[in-house]
Amino acid sequence: MLNDEKLERCLRRALPTPLVGAKFRSVLNFLIAMLASYIDQAMELAVYEIIEEDQTYWGEIPSLQGVWANHQTLEGCRRELREALSDWLALRLHLGLTIPVIAGMNLNELTKPV
Repeated sequence: MLNDEKLERCLRRALPTPLVGAKFRSVLNFLIAMLASYIDQAMELAVYEIIEEDQTYWGEIPSLQGVWANHQTLEGCRRELREALSDWLALRLHLGLTIPVIAGMNLNELTKPV
């Protein structure tokens, strides 16, 4: 899952209006739940294979360019892939880049002014 400090910094920059105190905490908790759900749905799209040369596992989420991982074990590959996805999302939020819609979840709507 996303590191709370890293997430909070990214969300503070990405949100259209500055929020403080309890209001920010409330919005932050909602966004963390949305991101957790998005990550879970994206991980369902992951594909894995064994690399013949070194017998390691390769995993990627094909619909999310640049989200991949490699590890000695399948479980390790899954953990690394989830971390790569979290970092990828944090970077895209920070830079204001488009995030692909997955399972009907449009994270791009979260940072639009209301």
